[in-house]
Parts: sequence; C-alpha cells; structure tokens
Amino acid sequence: MTTTNTNNSTDPYAFINGNKTSTSTAAKSDTLDQNTFLKLMIAQLKNQDPMKPQDPSEFMSQLAQFSQVTSTQNMEKSIQTLTDSMRSTQVLNGTSLVGHDILAPATQDTIAAGGTVSGAVDAPKSVSAVKIIVKDASGAQVRVFDIDKPVQGLNNFTWDGKTNAGVPAAAGTYTFEAVGSAAGETGSLDTLLTSRVASVTIDPSSGSLTLNTSAGAMALADVRRVL
Repeated sequence: MTTTNTNNSTDPYAFINGNKTSTSTAAKSDTLDQNTFLKLMIAQLKNQDPMKPQDPSEFMSQLAQFSQVTSTQNMEKSIQTLTDSMRSTQVLNGTSLVGHDILAPATQDTIAAGGTVSGAVDAPKSVSAVKIIVKDASGAQVRVFDIDKPVQGLNNFTWDGKTNAGVPAAAGTYTFEAVGSAAGETGSLDTLLTSRVASVTIDPSSGSLTLNTSAGAMALADVRRVL
C-alpha cells in the first residue's frame, strides 16, 4: 500500500507561509512568542512525511526549547514585578525624608546672613591635615579653617557663618572646598554638606527619585547620612 503525502510542498511550515495574516503578523516582530512556537511545532507534525517521520531526538530538542521559552517569559514577568515593587519602595523612602536633614556630596549651600553650614570631608587614611576653604559667589575666599586631627573616613566640620575677619558673612550662596595634606603633598578631597529636604521629584518614565534640598538636587542613592 502506497501512502501519498497530500502536501506537495517541501516546506514543513507551508500552511503558515501560505497564511497571509500569519506572515504579516510575524513580520511585525523579531521575537518568537509562546503561541507562535507552538504553532510551528504543530505545523511540523502535520506536514512531516509519514514515510520519513521526524527524528524523535530533534522533536525532544524542540520541546526543550519550548520549555525554555516559557521559563524565560515567566522570568521576565517576575523581574518586572520586582522592579515595580522596588520603585514603589524607593518613592516611599524618598518622600519620608521630606523635612529631614541629610548628609550628601555637595559643594554649595545657600544661607541667610550669619547662617551656619555643617558638613563632612571624606578623607583617606594617609591624610594628616585637612583645610576647609569657603568662597562666595564671586570666587573670593571668605573663610579658611582646619579640621582638627582628621581620621580616615568622614570628618565633620561646621562653618559658623563668619569671615576671616570675624564678622557675619552676607546672605548668599557659598562654595566649600577641602584640601588634604599627606607626606608633604596636597590634594583636593570630596566634601559633603548637610541640607534639608524640601521636596522630592519623581521621574514618571524611570521611577527614579530626586531630593530637592538647599544644597541642590540630589539622588536618593547619594545620601550618606540621615540626621
């Protein structure tokens, strides 16, 4: 008895290739989703030559691929859920800081007449001396003072708002620089300033949070200390 394969095409996916709607849909996407993968497997089974059935090992390999596609889709959903949860947590943490003082990397702060500014310098282990230089908006030095016995890590300082002449500095924006000395050499160090969080801004596209403070806009991740 001779069995005739009614499908004259050698293409195992002939019924899909002949379907204009499927072809059009596939052209719109470069990815193979779960439904498309399943259709391709069924098409292979329907259109295989009965006299030359598909190799079982190849069929099992395709089943493994199908399982991998499903697992990948489930993983993507789980990651998206986790990402949304982390964004919600970040927003909650950021809004709870409104009205609180924080310590974060910054070089400028705005004060009222006679106001004070506190901050810290992140110093390496080798530093033996640290000097704080305060400049006004024009770049002129207003005050220079030392941090007593600096140690590795954060060294706190406070500017009393007075000039080198001992009089209160005018209201305005001031810049803070730190210079460290080690083994006879000097170099600049990173400064952190204490500022109060007035509000927060949320980026709707990324969900990232920005803290708006008197020392400028800061990322939540940059906060080193909450006071």
